[in-house]
Amino acid sequence: MHVKTLRLEHYRNIGLLELSFHPGVNLLIGANAQGKTNILESLLVLSLTKSHRTHNDKELIGWQAESAQLSAVVEKKYGETRLDLRIGPHGKTAKVNGLEQRKLSGFIGTLNVVMFAPEDLEIVKGSPAVRRRFMDMEIGQVHPSYLHHLQQYRKIVMQKNNEIKKGDGHSAASRMMVDVWNEQLAAHGVKIIKNRQNFINKLQVWAQEIHGSITGGGERIGIVYKPSFDCEDFQDETVVFNQFMIKLSQVKDQEYRRGSCLIGPHRDDLALLIDGKDAFAFGSQGQQRTAALSLKLAELELIREEVGEYPVLLLDDVLSELDRTRQSLLIDTFRGKVQTFITATGIESVGPDKIGEARLFNVREGSVTAV
Repeated sequence: MHVKTLRLEHYRNIGLLELSFHPGVNLLIGANAQGKTNILESLLVLSLTKSHRTHNDKELIGWQAESAQLSAVVEKKYGETRLDLRIGPHGKTAKVNGLEQRKLSGFIGTLNVVMFAPEDLEIVKGSPAVRRRFMDMEIGQVHPSYLHHLQQYRKIVMQKNNEIKKGDGHSAASRMMVDVWNEQLAAHGVKIIKNRQNFINKLQVWAQEIHGSITGGGERIGIVYKPSFDCEDFQDETVVFNQFMIKLSQVKDQEYRRGSCLIGPHRDDLALLIDGKDAFAFGSQGQQRTAALSLKLAELELIREEVGEYPVLLLDDVLSELDRTRQSLLIDTFRGKVQTFITATGIESVGPDKIGEARLFNVREGSVTAV
């Protein structure tokens, strides 16, 4: 698939923008804070209806504007699809081919993207929240129902935390209310856990193949899903639900003491291993970057496997962060088969001689000029 055209109106620092893109590589060149990342972010928002940089949709709306409008025409193997997303002060309105979607899940994932930014190099050594976001973004666009369960789960965690903080753990009414929240947590949490486990199982297959090619077979990567509680069989939803409920009952008093929900997918993590050793604790910086790159390239193949065509690749100022070997591998991966958007402060940092044919855009103060 590839994005043919993009139109933005009152989106962040962009007043009005209309662009046509190359089906291969598109280079967005400009100084920092000019709007390059905003353009890539808009494509991600058109995929997931949310940003990777903020949870507050109002930040996406231009200064003194009432709403932001994002539109794109996407070429897929079965033809063109038009996407329209309006972000207003009270919510979003989404249309696919002019038809308004009653639920955002009918819109999400029509456009599939993989974004690779400098902060993604922190997947290996960053916080568990970084790795949970990594899972959520990719699972959500190929299985939109996952985002529904995730959204409901987060609401329930918030409601449960409010109950725990105002209660003392001795009130029968409070403990009964927490039991109600726990059952709902487990019902949605089971769906999240199962999707995450399946995602990691598939991702590992591709990551091992890619990582092996980068290292010449000298190292082996491992990806281990680490939910917040032990369970015998993560594929059996009944087993997971029962184990979840047992663990929640075991930590109830501790949760009252600490004032927060301690068990569930909001506490999950991933372990990344190099030859069986933790990549964060024992890996060199080069090994950590290779692991992160392997995961991102594996995402491309996993989405292709799930939806039948490659997603759009968004590289936000990341090529300059990679050494020549990893840079060449990344370019070889997308060149000729994946539509790619690359941001950089200067064209020399992206190795134009390696990329081949591309469309160049200059970005300055929210305005874009095709070269």
